[in-house]
Amino acid sequence: QVQLVESGGGLVQPGKSLTLSCAASRSDLSINTMGWYRQAPGKERELVASITSDGSTNYADSVKGRVTISRDNAKNTVYLQMNSLKPEDTAVYYCNANRIVGFTLYNYWGQGTPVTVSS
Repeated sequence: QVQLVESGGGLVQPGKSLTLSCAASRSDLSINTMGWYRQAPGKERELVASITSDGSTNYADSVKGRVTISRDNAKNTVYLQMNSLKPEDTAVYYCNANRIVGFTLYNYWGQGTPVTVSS
């Protein structure tokens, strides 16, 4: 079993930056893809960015150029650097990780960390 612990959320002014971190409870397991999703009030949860174990990244169009995802494989930790934040970035941000063992996919979620962009 893997637990994901997020940190770094909070209140930030428009145009400012924020970095989210997510650490897996076990660093001895191989995790394939780690990523960040977000869910704004009244909206569906959506992918923000993801990164594979070999460093391939994927970004939502709405955050391209403003957000950078990175990871430390040795620590099973993923980071989300968000710049030029907008009010529409306000949401609860969830960390996600998955492992593939044989033919079985294990999917894990963090508890979520709120980000509020407001002046």
